[in-house]
Amino acid sequence: MRREQLTEKILDIKREKGWTWKHICTEIGGMAPTMVVGALLGQMKLVKPLAKKAAGLFGLSAAEEAMLNEVPYRGTGTPMPPTDPLLYRFYEMVMVNGPAWKALIEEEFGDGIMSAIDFNFDFERETNPKGDRVKITMSGKFLPYKYYGNEQGIPDYGFKETS
Repeated sequence: MRREQLTEKILDIKREKGWTWKHICTEIGGMAPTMVVGALLGQMKLVKPLAKKAAGLFGLSAAEEAMLNEVPYRGTGTPMPPTDPLLYRFYEMVMVNGPAWKALIEEEFGDGIMSAIDFNFDFERETNPKGDRVKITMSGKFLPYKYYGNEQGIPDYGFKETS
C-alpha cells in the first residue's frame, strides 16, 4: 500500500462514519488538531502511541499503523501555485504580503527565518455582522542564519545587532 492509498482509506472511513475532524482529533488527542489531521492526510507522522490510537479508531492493520508513524514525504500532492481556492489564498497572502512580513521580522529579530518546524498554529471563528471571519495565529521560533567561516569579531549568528 502507498501512503496516498492509506489517506484515501482514512477519508472513506471518515465519510462512512460521518465523523468530523474535531471528533477524530478528540479521539486520538495528544497533539494539536493541525498535526493530527496533517498526519491522517499524509503530511505529518503520528508518534507510536497516537498511531496506535488512530489505527484502533479507523480499524487499520499493523502495517497501516506503522505507516502512520513513518516520516512522510511532505508537500506532495499540491501543485504550485495551488489550484484549490482556499490554499491559493494562503499562497496569495505570502506572495503579496511576504516581502513586508520578511522586512518587519528581520528588522525586529535580525537575519534569519521563522521556523515552520518549531511552529504553532491555531485558528478560530470570529463572528462578524458582515460575515464570520477566520482568525489565524501562527508562532514560529526565530532561527538566525549562521555566519560560518566568520573571522574574529564577526558575529556567529544573524541575531539583530544592537550597535
